[in-house]
Amino acid sequence: MTTSMREPTFWILTVLASAPHHGYGLIREAARLSDDRVRLQAGTLYAALDRLGAEGLVELDREEIVDGRARRYYRLTDRGAAALDAEAARLRANAEAARVQLAARKGFGPATATMASA
Repeated sequence: MTTSMREPTFWILTVLASAPHHGYGLIREAARLSDDRVRLQAGTLYAALDRLGAEGLVELDREEIVDGRARRYYRLTDRGAAALDAEAARLRANAEAARVQLAARKGFGPATATMASA
């Protein structure tokens, strides 16, 4: 059985799937992509980035100095992309199971609901 990914992890990897981002950019983009349902806190983000780096899912892309402060950009690794892809497939399968069961509840039955999506 595959364990599910924590929601902050899912959104961090999702944001990094398209391009490297720095911390504040990650926070803003996760909020945007989730229609403001997810609001990463700085402490949560940096603890997750440390853990994800140790797991080989993200890595440091570059560091810039902006207004005298270091700004670190992170990128998704191939291993991170594979983990995100597996989680997206798991979520799709869960959503499909729920859709079929809801259709059955409405009186269409699982076979009809499955055929309707084909």
